[in-house]
Amino acid sequence: DQSLFNEICLQQLRLSGVHEGETVAVLTTGDERADYASAFMWAAQKLGASTFHLRLPSPVEVSAVWRVGETGLAGNRVAVEALKAADMVVDCTFLLFSEEQFEIQGAGTRILTAVEPPELLARLMPTRELRERVEVAADRLAKAATMRITSPHGTDVTYRLGVYPTVSEYGYTDQPGRWDHWPAAFVFTGGADDGVDGTIVLAPGDVLLPFNTYVQHPVKLTIEAGFIRDIRGLPGHSSLDADLLTSYIESFDDPRGYGMSHVGWGLDERAHWHGLTQFVGGMGMELRSFYGNVMFSIGPNNELGGPNDTACHFDIPMRGCSLYLDDELIVDAGELTVPEMRPATQR
Repeated sequence: DQSLFNEICLQQLRLSGVHEGETVAVLTTGDERADYASAFMWAAQKLGASTFHLRLPSPVEVSAVWRVGETGLAGNRVAVEALKAADMVVDCTFLLFSEEQFEIQGAGTRILTAVEPPELLARLMPTRELRERVEVAADRLAKAATMRITSPHGTDVTYRLGVYPTVSEYGYTDQPGRWDHWPAAFVFTGGADDGVDGTIVLAPGDVLLPFNTYVQHPVKLTIEAGFIRDIRGLPGHSSLDADLLTSYIESFDDPRGYGMSHVGWGLDERAHWHGLTQFVGGMGMELRSFYGNVMFSIGPNNELGGPNDTACHFDIPMRGCSLYLDDELIVDAGELTVPEMRPATQR
């Protein structure tokens, strides 16, 4: 229902601090998410802001794989300058990891990505209480020098921290130059480029994004000096998931696709681990946010200021892991241990 969608977009823009005198731009591609553009522009006008819709053409060639950092804005200076002139951009295309997004943020424009299904946007509407909990987690992560992740399945990996900034995502953006993603509720940072070592074992039920699938057969990743050196199935199990992961990375013909990227954990108790069974479309943001998941990423770290800008990217939320910061247990088998990170009803 468009009127209901209008109302949740209005609630979102209120959280994002949109007010009279501001300009809100909505970015779409081709015929995708035209209803999102209409709803956000209606909401911006209700708040007294100026607004416009920038619609990029559909790509002439559609890649068979998801290549992050490649956008329809590349080389389109008029469009980039128009977005830089806005106070807020609602990105309905996914600009993350792109040079164009970094440039727009650098101009002081705040950016909100919104590509998930409307029903999910409504159910996981951001709240100020959730933001407070995410910021507690971000503060704790930013102070840590090391992170260790373990699991009953054999994961034991250590990240050396302190090189890259910590990023919080809580689903709205009210600060100049800040990016966020609706919905989202997690924190992350990156290990030093040569500072990730150990073993990660993906267990059935862990999530492979952008495959938007659940792991069916265990996968063992061996990591040395910040790069995955070996991917294989466990003895006695099918190697299907390991083979798919390897084949996908190899298809980019870029060894940096094996680099270890960001790492962190989710905090939204409303988000469902089984969310991929409910909605078609979007990018699996619910799976990145579900409470107590530990998520690590493979591929680019340029969003954190790192040198790896490969187009090959995986986010892998895992269940039932334990996460330590400087030997302090923060996530205990999928349960948060710090009271200030937990919902008020669980403290």
